[in-house]
Amino acid sequence: MKRQLTHPTAGIRCLQPFFLFLLIALALLSIARLGLITWQWPRVGEQGITGFLLLQGLRFDIVACSLLLLLPALATPLLALRPRSNALWQKLLTIYLSACFGFLLYMEMATPSFIDQYDLRPNILFVEYLRYPREVASMLWKAYKLPILLAAVVMPLAVTLVYRSLRRVRSDSTTSPLSVLWMLPLVLVVGALGVRSTLDHRPVNPSIVAVSEDLMVNDLALNSTYSLLYAIYEARRDEKGKAVYGEMPREQVVRLVRENMRLPADSFTSDQLPTLHRQQPLKQRDKPLNLVIILQESMGAQFVGALGGRPLTPELDALADEGIWFENLYATGTRSVRGIEAVITGFTPTPARSVVKLGRSQRDFFTIAELLSKRGYDTSFIYGGESHFDNMARFFVANGFERIVDENDFANPVFEGSWGASDEDLFARAHEEFEKQGDKPFFSLVFTSSNHSPFEFPDGRIELYDAQKATENNTVKYADYAMGEFFRRAKQSSYWKDTLFLVIADHDARVRGASLVPIEHFHIPGLILGADVEPMRYKRVASQIDMLPTLLSLMGLSAEHPAIGHDLLRPELAGTPGRAMMQYNATQAYMEGDKVVIFERGKAPSQYRYQNGELEAVEEEQPFVDEAMAHSLWGPLSYKERLYRLPAEPQIAGGGQQQGRHKIEAAK
Repeated sequence: MKRQLTHPTAGIRCLQPFFLFLLIALALLSIARLGLITWQWPRVGEQGITGFLLLQGLRFDIVACSLLLLLPALATPLLALRPRSNALWQKLLTIYLSACFGFLLYMEMATPSFIDQYDLRPNILFVEYLRYPREVASMLWKAYKLPILLAAVVMPLAVTLVYRSLRRVRSDSTTSPLSVLWMLPLVLVVGALGVRSTLDHRPVNPSIVAVSEDLMVNDLALNSTYSLLYAIYEARRDEKGKAVYGEMPREQVVRLVRENMRLPADSFTSDQLPTLHRQQPLKQRDKPLNLVIILQESMGAQFVGALGGRPLTPELDALADEGIWFENLYATGTRSVRGIEAVITGFTPTPARSVVKLGRSQRDFFTIAELLSKRGYDTSFIYGGESHFDNMARFFVANGFERIVDENDFANPVFEGSWGASDEDLFARAHEEFEKQGDKPFFSLVFTSSNHSPFEFPDGRIELYDAQKATENNTVKYADYAMGEFFRRAKQSSYWKDTLFLVIADHDARVRGASLVPIEHFHIPGLILGADVEPMRYKRVASQIDMLPTLLSLMGLSAEHPAIGHDLLRPELAGTPGRAMMQYNATQAYMEGDKVVIFERGKAPSQYRYQNGELEAVEEEQPFVDEAMAHSLWGPLSYKERLYRLPAEPQIAGGGQQQGRHKIEAAK
């Protein structure tokens, strides 16, 4: 039997695996960062902060490793007091450290594909997508086959090599009670310093490296493990509706938000629900119109000819002359659930996840479907994919949507890809559903999905824009074709003259840019047509959150609701520049005309002028900054206090007797 070491300093050998792991992990993360810097050198070089990225990168690598190592490092001296427990623990520790290395390696190998898609290191989206393995696995395999195969070869080999190296330094040295007395405080202090990386009141966080206007370049100073863990922490914090960008008295927030709604004081009808107000339509109708919202996947202005983009949307360009065409409409975010949040609920964007996913909004959260359901409308969601994706079905069913038609309800689709039935199948089914309604009023959200990676669509429909078929440009052109075919049928239908249509994008594709908020990539198309809508070009700035009140007005509905968007056709707004809110990861922009205020976590707000696609820093105008701050705080405040809802028994003017909610049923 080997003699056990009992000298007070001998027990330090039990920590040898941690020292080796730290060296290997820091080398891995530094090499990965150098690779990313080389890949993105045009943008990194422009910022001139390469040395800063490397030094701060080492700092955040130590933070990530400390997070992984602190607890097992504290346990090791205690478990090493006895030979038997030490032997077992050293074996388990080798497995744990090898798994940690595997996780670090996996995150870094996944980073280039994530940056290619989202222009940021992995964040909360990385975790959320794991909930939908079928859709995501299919998409990833078709779009990123080579990186996946490379990872499948490299990761097992690398983890095996690290495991064998760690096993060689496993120690059978035990500790004495005396050595534990000095080792535990030392490990705790060193580990805590590693995690905090500062002696300041608050530990280090990503705002430390937010030194350039290119968010992706700033992110290179982090590592993807830290980026993901911090995003999970922030998501849990944001779920509680906490303020992120600053503080302001509640009364001031409410006052500024209400003032910006630009409504008469007597329009507001509740002290408990500050933004609840009575909206009167510009045109009274004996029978309000039906409503169809067509939410186009990833259709940014860069793809739309009528907005100065590539010539990929001839159908939409032609329809633009037949309705209200918005020339300066902006999305609130970069994901579909953010677009749904804005268009269907009129809710402002926040740094938290979309309300489609948050817990407190899974019931009694205002949507246009709820309002119309109470007016006797048939309300439906029609989607070619699986409606449970991104929690859509749960949110919709709980908040006013009576019927859901999704992938399972398409018996013989013409084409089915990774994201479900094709857009032409979707529109054909939507047309059938609308024809069935007869004289019953209806509202439907029709959500397209073909224009999504890996860009699949049937052959023979369009003349390809790119030589290779499976590209973004070609899929946009196909999505436009499918929509055009739908409107040709709709114009000959029984429902056309009684129905209002909104065609709008959820967001742009692959939002990226070397600015704090790439505003040009939030520019999207929007068109209202149908019934007796008179064609016009709306040139002022508009937001997705303005669509809900504008649609209600055109439908001829008089109703109470809490949405703060503008009815854009009100004559009182003619002299205003319009405003929009945009959420770009953890950064938010508030734009009014060409004035922009940008909020970042942990930093003071900054003001800019947006001209010719560029942000130019200007001196702050405090009243404008306050207005922007109030709007950034209204979302978290109203979510936390459950202020964004209809009252228990809403009084809807001019609508007659209230209708109860219909029975929720699946459409077959």
